[in-house]
Amino acid sequence: MSFFPERAGREHARGSCPTVPSASYRAGWRRSARLSWRRVLLLLPSVVAGWAAVGLADEPTLARYQGSRRSMGVTWSVSLFAADAAEATACVTAALDEVARLEGVLSDYQPASELCRLSRAAPTAQPIPVGPDLWQVLVQAVAFRDCSGGAFDPTVGPLTTLWRHARRSGRLPTAGKLAAARQAVGPETLSLAESQQAVSLLRPGMRIDLGGIGMGYAIDRALAVLRERGITVAMVDASGDIGVIGCPPGTAGWRIELDPLGRRGSQASGAEPTVLTLVDAAITTSGDAFQAVSIDGVRYSHIVDPRTGFGVVGPTGVTVIAPTATQADALATTLSVLGPKEGLPMVEATPGAAARFVRLEDGNPAVTASARWPAQSTPSSQKHTH
Repeated sequence: MSFFPERAGREHARGSCPTVPSASYRAGWRRSARLSWRRVLLLLPSVVAGWAAVGLADEPTLARYQGSRRSMGVTWSVSLFAADAAEATACVTAALDEVARLEGVLSDYQPASELCRLSRAAPTAQPIPVGPDLWQVLVQAVAFRDCSGGAFDPTVGPLTTLWRHARRSGRLPTAGKLAAARQAVGPETLSLAESQQAVSLLRPGMRIDLGGIGMGYAIDRALAVLRERGITVAMVDASGDIGVIGCPPGTAGWRIELDPLGRRGSQASGAEPTVLTLVDAAITTSGDAFQAVSIDGVRYSHIVDPRTGFGVVGPTGVTVIAPTATQADALATTLSVLGPKEGLPMVEATPGAAARFVRLEDGNPAVTASARWPAQSTPSSQKHTH
């Protein structure tokens, strides 16, 4: 996932995998072709059927409130349960403001973002100090890179740029352009100085791309803002990348509908939507359902394999459940690159993570799930995401 509508693919794994150190700096996101800053904050103090407010006689009655805004090229929705409309409005606004703030830090589309300014400095004469959010995302991105054997790489930017051009033109990158881009990608091109919280970009033409982890970081940060304001039941939905805390009143958790191949209504076993119940966790789906291109008879995803420079061959969809959205975001992109054979060991080595691969083979869905994938998941004809 690159920042916004595109994602740049990644990894391969051995040994233990990274975990997110602290809820105080969890968050993430995805890339988008164009950003729209028209704000639409719509608060709806409505109680969802089946989620009627519950509590003791001396406890306040909770109602569901929701607000939306467009950031990072997608629509973000914050749903929460609160006893007071004014409090709910302030909390929703604060969470959406946090996402907008992080867009100005992590975007690889906004020229004035901290990330873009860092990339323009390549190659750096000396380490450049960066802010705490950019630092934390880079540290976690490098950990995923190392854990995956390079299937996830924050320096993939030159290759994702090249692949975007290929998708628009319908032609594969030339060998010369691919070789030149690959010179600016890889672990040897990026150095982090922990003592200085500073970054060195060691090759000309580098461009850092945090699209496969940044949106998840923003989700986690938005939830942290809600927690700090005393909200204990909430969901942040970045157009399908979702993080939740608590349980809606009277329920076992938040109901999340999955449709990894984007084929609602299909009668093929394994392709129909699936419903899960989620509590204090995050879920992300990555794949080529809505962004792909066919070149010379081969279907390629928008997700780029940093090791080759080409889009992942589809059609495929990977759904990841993890303790944080940062982990779920990075793992989903990584597993899209690795596939089930190489990817499942990485999932099993990540505490609290589960994954489900759905891939079309000869027109039929083939499903592979990790050991921790919830057994209670059930097909559903519902149209609601949560």
